[in-house]
Amino acid sequence: MGTIWYEHPAGKWEEALPVGNGRLGVMIFGGRRTERIALNQDSIWYGGPVDRVNPDARENLDKVRSLLLAGKIPEAEELLCLGFSGTPQSQRPYQALGDLELFYRETEQESALSDVPYRRELDLERGIVTEVSGTGERRMEKEYFASFPHGVIAVRLFAPEGRISMDARLSRKRFYDRAGKLDDNTIYMDGSLGQGGVSWMAAARAVQTGGSCRVIGEHLVVRGAREVILYLGCETSFYEKGFRQALRDRLDKASRAGYEEVKRQHVADHQALFGRVSLQIGEDDGRPVEQQFRDGAENGFSGSFAALYFQYGRYLLMASSRPGSLPATLQGIWNEAMEPCWDSKYTININTEMNYWPAEMCGLAECHLPLFDHLFRMWENGRRTAGEMYGCRGFVAHHNTDIWGDCAPQDIYVPATYWVMGAAWLCTHIWRHYLYTCDREFLKKMYPILEDAVLFFHDFLMEVDGNLMTCPSVSPENTYILPDGVRGCMGAGSTMDNEILRDLMEGYLSASEVLQVKSQMVEDTKKILEKIPGLSIGRHGQIMEWREDYEEQEPGHRHISHLYALHPSWQITPDKTPELAEAAERTLERRLAYGGGHTGWSCAWIVNFYARLGRGEKALENLNRLWSRSTFTNLMDNHPMGNGFVFQIDGNLGATAAIAEMLVQSDPDRVILLPALPKQWREGCVRGLTAVGGILVDLSWKEGKMTECVVCSPRDAERVFRYGEMSVTCGLQAGRRCALTF
Repeated sequence: MGTIWYEHPAGKWEEALPVGNGRLGVMIFGGRRTERIALNQDSIWYGGPVDRVNPDARENLDKVRSLLLAGKIPEAEELLCLGFSGTPQSQRPYQALGDLELFYRETEQESALSDVPYRRELDLERGIVTEVSGTGERRMEKEYFASFPHGVIAVRLFAPEGRISMDARLSRKRFYDRAGKLDDNTIYMDGSLGQGGVSWMAAARAVQTGGSCRVIGEHLVVRGAREVILYLGCETSFYEKGFRQALRDRLDKASRAGYEEVKRQHVADHQALFGRVSLQIGEDDGRPVEQQFRDGAENGFSGSFAALYFQYGRYLLMASSRPGSLPATLQGIWNEAMEPCWDSKYTININTEMNYWPAEMCGLAECHLPLFDHLFRMWENGRRTAGEMYGCRGFVAHHNTDIWGDCAPQDIYVPATYWVMGAAWLCTHIWRHYLYTCDREFLKKMYPILEDAVLFFHDFLMEVDGNLMTCPSVSPENTYILPDGVRGCMGAGSTMDNEILRDLMEGYLSASEVLQVKSQMVEDTKKILEKIPGLSIGRHGQIMEWREDYEEQEPGHRHISHLYALHPSWQITPDKTPELAEAAERTLERRLAYGGGHTGWSCAWIVNFYARLGRGEKALENLNRLWSRSTFTNLMDNHPMGNGFVFQIDGNLGATAAIAEMLVQSDPDRVILLPALPKQWREGCVRGLTAVGGILVDLSWKEGKMTECVVCSPRDAERVFRYGEMSVTCGLQAGRRCALTF
């Protein structure tokens, strides 16, 4: 279990296999004649920090609000485009680092390779890609991995009975300054990324056994070797002033340790995280993934495939978000382009948050930390943006941010750009992380940011019809139709804004209680919270998306923002708020009837919704849709773009979280076991899922019925556990395993 394999090299980037250590990522294509190893480093972003706050925003805020409340939506939106858009309108893009190109020198004709044995595979449990091809003197064995302990990519090429002759070159199309010899067995390339931007250096070092190695020009030239070890690294000025020396030091350290020791430390580090959670559903399917895809598209995907996909999602989060790295972008860490779609940055009106949904429950709490580090980068920018744009105290961000923590509006796109809830949503993750870890020092460290996110709304909210509301407000990224046919996006008090505000403020008040903070702001926040509008049910029986029960321009829109209260929040639950849960299900039915869930991340969110509603069959139905329509053959999520598709990691990570939610759900009040188990997953077991409070859950089921459940809490606690209509209350002792009986 835990192996993804193929019978041929990758023909394109979307077929390659990813490895990563948080900062470094590569895509492995394989191949015997030539080979491409596509490189990424998380701080390769074009351009430096820029103050993009529109100087005309503040003086036009009251006018925009008056126009919106008077129903003059087009006039308000026109003024927003002119006076509130960033100057310039775009933030910085994440870019590819480049490629390591390998050219193998062989005398045999290409036809001699057509029928030789071949296997390319990713071992999720060890975090290693291998490729084996050929027989006898033509046999080549390769290994690739990204070492977190050593901070390098390691590649081993081995010819058991033959010899390896090859040339290697680093390239970045036209986007680098220098390349050549760093030392007798190391090549490099370097450059800078625009005015005020990051400077960088990448290098590849060869250590061969037998034969010879030298550098000619910008090429590594290896002849007649039995084995070749390549160490790849990249360092940048974003992390370290002396980045060039830091790169040399990393390569020296890895070379001195030797390949087997670097590999040993990598596997130990990888398994320490990855091995926390195991999942088996039905019998393992050892066939190539492409065969599983073909059968799944025709007959439905197996439980074994679901388990493999779940672990692949955990692998992707580990590989693209480790302590000390930047957070996972729209593409995690793997981006092929210099001008990627949506700049491959941080879209914080759903996508970035979705990336971290599996972190806590799937045993990867450390992988959540880069998101909190980035909040510190955003904080000062967000305070300046709040003051200069809105005349408010506190911290605000809109629907995107970048490496520099830019918080000004991104794009000129009315359905999304002028949304003020980006920082607020990100800051709800602070309390969520605390709920799982109970890390008081973490909460104390993050409390000032959480408080500033709340403080902004003390000043920004305005009273409308006796309630406090955001204005301008938008429901990402949808459009409504007024009774007179006018179409608009902006308004006051959209449902999602109110839902996020409720979570943000309740989290802040709970954090204040934990830290024993008593202040006037705490008391004022309690009063504000009482005046945030509640949820309403519309004429179709649906959760209303806006303050009024408008018709939608696109009833099948990919965003289902107004169901935030169902997931990731717990404001709607089938047992505590049955009428709202019924309305949420009606909302989903309408969205799907009109073609909703047509992108990977949107479909993943729908699976989470159905899991929370306890609808296992519907959850699995939408997982099957995601796999058959929104997944490349390397299991990466695809997103429609023009006439093709691009990789977005949020679909992978959102669906990983959804599979976990189908098996175990928790909030501060209870843990729910097998809440949305579909009939097709007849038997299985999961070990190590984490519930609120850090409680580890191991459970097994057969014929759709739970057969065993053992829980373990890191601290003394009393918790309610529910299975079906039954519940038990257990007093848990720190570190002691407890078998539950229903």
